[in-house]
Amino acid sequence: MTVIPFLDLKKINLRHEHAIMNRLHNVLHSGWYILGSKVKAFEDEFASYCGTQYCVGVANGLDALELIIHGYDIGPGDEVIVPSNTYIASILSISANGATPVLVEPDLLTYNLDPAKLEEHITPRTKAILVVHLYGQSCDMHPIGEIANRYDLRIIEDCAQAHGALYDDKRVGNLGDAAAFSFYPGKNLGALGDGGAITTNDEILYKKLCALRNYGSQKKYENLFKGYNSRLDELQAPILSEKLNWLDQDNERRREIATFYLSNITNEYITLPIVENKPESHVWHLFVIRVENRPHFIEYMSSNNIQTMIHYPIPPHKQEAYKEWNNLVFSISEKIHAEVVSLPISPVMEMEEVMQVVEVVNEYRSN
Repeated sequence: MTVIPFLDLKKINLRHEHAIMNRLHNVLHSGWYILGSKVKAFEDEFASYCGTQYCVGVANGLDALELIIHGYDIGPGDEVIVPSNTYIASILSISANGATPVLVEPDLLTYNLDPAKLEEHITPRTKAILVVHLYGQSCDMHPIGEIANRYDLRIIEDCAQAHGALYDDKRVGNLGDAAAFSFYPGKNLGALGDGGAITTNDEILYKKLCALRNYGSQKKYENLFKGYNSRLDELQAPILSEKLNWLDQDNERRREIATFYLSNITNEYITLPIVENKPESHVWHLFVIRVENRPHFIEYMSSNNIQTMIHYPIPPHKQEAYKEWNNLVFSISEKIHAEVVSLPISPVMEMEEVMQVVEVVNEYRSN
């Protein structure tokens, strides 16, 4: 029996081989390889796609978050609210600026930040709420926005897993003050290496970010800020431009697969994900189920030639990097991290593979 891969990046990218090679040929022959016309073109295209005025291409998604926080002068003595079950990059970006991450539990059904738990964590030191559209589903932004307005807080979006997701007909990346995207190869919009971007409608922030990503400089050898070297590569930008043309189509294919999973996985030992808003609110970067006795399930799937992954096995407050938090208890996050398993989903999965995953999952028994 053929192994069903968790994610076949080679197959995903080879669909665009001819177009990508043509675009790379143009870069090679342009003679301009850093912050050239290809980066500017992609920034304009991605800003238009997200519905924002501005986009700043940077080196990766973590840098995108870190630069936003730096750009808003959030640092030592300040606090930023962040989900307790996110990937650690969201939290690292806060720590890197000297600010204090304040962990808030998610909604167990959607895995996204629970708006009902926000206000109790707001203090005079709180400067921003960092929302994470986890696994591809947009957060419930209306109540979050109301709370942010009430307390005069910035909203920073972590959109690393949600390229193209909608909330009330607006795309993520245009739901707060600024948003960070990752173009890591496995993302819905993935480069052939690292890459990231920031979207915003804040002109002052935009101009500052353009300098910060380039050593703090707007004019060569004149440095306004203590900046970074974090620029989207001139080679990655045209690859992203090409793949952006196909993003909505790929996301729709992901929705079709997710809908089939949701309609046909009927195993009582499996907890399926929930779509809280319209179908378009979720772009299914990951299809995450929960299952008790996870090691047994993963072994069972592997024995049936189906690859799975865990997103993520260890909650941030249990990581060695944050050992000062190791004694804290976040029961919902700990339950999530102990039970989640990601099933294969991608725009290049064949229907036979999807049906095989369903058949095998439905035959699973926990003991």
